[in-house]
Amino acid sequence: MPESLSELKALSENLLYAWDRHIRGLFWRMDTALWERCGHNPKVFLRRISQQRIDELAGNAAFLEEYQYVLGLFRTYRDQTSRPSALVAEKLDSEQGLIAYFCAEYGLHESLPLYSGGLGILAGDHCKAASGLGLPFVAVGLMYRQGYFRQQIERDGSQKALFQPHDLRDLPITLVCDDNDAPLQIVVPLPGRDVVVQIWRAEIGHLALYLLDTDVEGNDEADCSITFQLYGGDKKRRIEQELVLGVGGVRALRALGLEPSVWHVNEGHAAFLMVERCREAIAAGTTFEAGLEQVAAATVFTTHTPVAAGHDVFEHDLAAAYLAPYAKAMNLPLEQLLALGQSEQNQTAFNMTTLALRASRYQNAVSRIHRGVTAEMEAHIWPQVPIDESPLQYVTNGVHVQTFLSRQWSYFFDMHAPGWRARQCDHHFWHDLVASIPDQQFWLQRMSIKADMLDYVGNCLARQYRRQGVGEAHIERRLAMLKPTFGRDPMVLVFARRFATYKRATLLLRDAARLAALLNDPERPVILLFAGKAHPADEPGQALIRALVEQSQQPEFAGKLFVLEDYDLAMGRQLVAGADVWLNTPLYPMEACGTSGQKAGLNGALNVSVLDGWWGEGFQGDNGWAITPYNHSDPEQRDHYEAEDLLDLLEDEVIPLYFNRGHFGYSPGWVARAKASMYTVLPHFNAQRMLLNYIENLYIPATRHGRRLARDNGKPAAELVAWKQRVADAWPGVTLSRSNGRPEQIDSGEPLELHIEVQLQGLSAEDLRLECVMTRVRDDGETEAGICCLLAPENGENGTAIYRLAEPIEVPGRYEYQVRAYPHHPMLAHPFETGLMRWL
Repeated sequence: MPESLSELKALSENLLYAWDRHIRGLFWRMDTALWERCGHNPKVFLRRISQQRIDELAGNAAFLEEYQYVLGLFRTYRDQTSRPSALVAEKLDSEQGLIAYFCAEYGLHESLPLYSGGLGILAGDHCKAASGLGLPFVAVGLMYRQGYFRQQIERDGSQKALFQPHDLRDLPITLVCDDNDAPLQIVVPLPGRDVVVQIWRAEIGHLALYLLDTDVEGNDEADCSITFQLYGGDKKRRIEQELVLGVGGVRALRALGLEPSVWHVNEGHAAFLMVERCREAIAAGTTFEAGLEQVAAATVFTTHTPVAAGHDVFEHDLAAAYLAPYAKAMNLPLEQLLALGQSEQNQTAFNMTTLALRASRYQNAVSRIHRGVTAEMEAHIWPQVPIDESPLQYVTNGVHVQTFLSRQWSYFFDMHAPGWRARQCDHHFWHDLVASIPDQQFWLQRMSIKADMLDYVGNCLARQYRRQGVGEAHIERRLAMLKPTFGRDPMVLVFARRFATYKRATLLLRDAARLAALLNDPERPVILLFAGKAHPADEPGQALIRALVEQSQQPEFAGKLFVLEDYDLAMGRQLVAGADVWLNTPLYPMEACGTSGQKAGLNGALNVSVLDGWWGEGFQGDNGWAITPYNHSDPEQRDHYEAEDLLDLLEDEVIPLYFNRGHFGYSPGWVARAKASMYTVLPHFNAQRMLLNYIENLYIPATRHGRRLARDNGKPAAELVAWKQRVADAWPGVTLSRSNGRPEQIDSGEPLELHIEVQLQGLSAEDLRLECVMTRVRDDGETEAGICCLLAPENGENGTAIYRLAEPIEVPGRYEYQVRAYPHHPMLAHPFETGLMRWL
């Protein structure tokens, strides 16, 4: 490498290229064909580019100028993000420490294939946003030697899973070494042996992702393969991976000299980190219970799905075998440790989500609807608390705009609003900017992006069909619709996501004849694209792919319905950018969030989706279309009605609006909706907004709460444990009764008088909080939002206390009211943390 180009290596080893188009563009211009053949992997590209071409570029003044420009952007980014941005600095206090983020998969770029689907892409976007905001942040994952599978779809529609181990030289990672330049290693106890783990580091802008790897000399063959494959193997292999991730992750950060103040467990796979941190606390001299309080106070847990397969559950004997070494190290009865993962619904299994909920104090779902679903699923954690008031929060997922906004839109905004990256959450800015784009220019921009996408899709399908043995003439005929000509512009509908059965990829095909009529209208041509993988063990998901391929080969669908193989980040960026309509038809309420629709929406595509996940918040009436889910006991009837609604929308509204060109040559109505999609989705459903929500609602409170309980060698945590035990012992005998009269009516402006006598069972009046919850009943029978009024305690006699309320009622009408009591302590993270409540 010539000295004048020596820093190309640094550009190739920092995943900033995953979202910085200037860096990727630099490599692309060096050798466009090679860049595509190398799968957009800069490290592979630099190994394979010819010396002749490198020498030519070293003497090319125009290229050197561009190289220096990109290098300047790279250095400026690293300098600016080495400290918190203004958006973050105003929220963080001077004591804000490091945030440690644990996840089983990371979808940062196709050159580092450590992801299978939405969870990984979300984790990657979270890290990218943290880097951009200069947040003190470190990420931890596993270094899968094989990662997820590559997908081939055979001519009959069967899915073939290809497992291809990585050459680690090809990946943007470096081995972490100690001061003696030897690989830094830690040890994770497993039954009957210790497993040695080495650590790889990936740079994501200014922050580091540490990846744990058991393929180390000295481990036996079975242990070397623990981190071989993402979501591969049986339950035994899964619990081993999760111990390496959770326990090994904590030990790796300690070995690196890092001391996080907040630990973020992104899905239950990493929940064993809580066990390891309890072990550390006990080793430092505290009890298990007080250690658990300290650990939980500084832990954030995010759950991502209501689907059972997303929650790891291990049989009692398996969990007991693997947790026994940790119980022994903590001098703890094994059953006491296992109880953290057990619930009333399943006393004989160990649930990682249950462990994570019990050992954290800051928990969140990933959309408003998902929060309600999860709170109901996990109500056993807070058994006496109303579901809508449980401590569970929600932070709706967002996507990393710089990654998923198309290249053409990025350059357009660079030209017309250069500071747009710093104003991602400014709703007024985006409304005014997008609305000001002339309609015809907006339409032409969208058509250009779509043409590029269709060209990409055509090339992918041509390769796919040739591999399947399809003849060239047939390929040419089948792909003819993907080559738009003037006046022959097809509308493109895209369904691209994991082929899990609850996502109902084939819902459109319930009335195949009606769908075929829509696709084959010569005046209004429509193309339907499908892409996605089914887990190799998910036969029903693979059956969906076969059904779609079979339909695509029928005469009425040939050349109109396509199924693309090997859906990954690179393909995803193309599809979300160029789709006209993004379809999403999940079974309500199983879609926790569904961020692919956000990526399409911020590019000006229109969502046609079931009102589930993020779309329940994002649909504004004029920025797409919504399918209202049917609450029907018969699944067949439910699917029938929702499929009918979907086809009605397409036939009566979506397709006619797109082709309503008039004399303009474009559809003004469509442009209006597409603009609304862009300026409503982009500023709200982006990863920067998401991360700011995490900082304000979860990270900062967890930092402060963790430090409060850790003061004086954990004395506050020990006191809180003792208080909780005292409350738990007394609570069954705590009773409430009214000790004054109950008027049927009072005059407007007069107070509602309440005198409540409480049998304390040895508790003090300060240990309880009593509230009167009042709701006004309207004439139509509906209730308005309730208000809570605090009752003041007075000392009673014989272990009782009297709580009084005198609350004036200003607005006349009919009121319903209840009194509730719950334990109160200033060191609780949430008023209802104990899960205990009494109602009168």
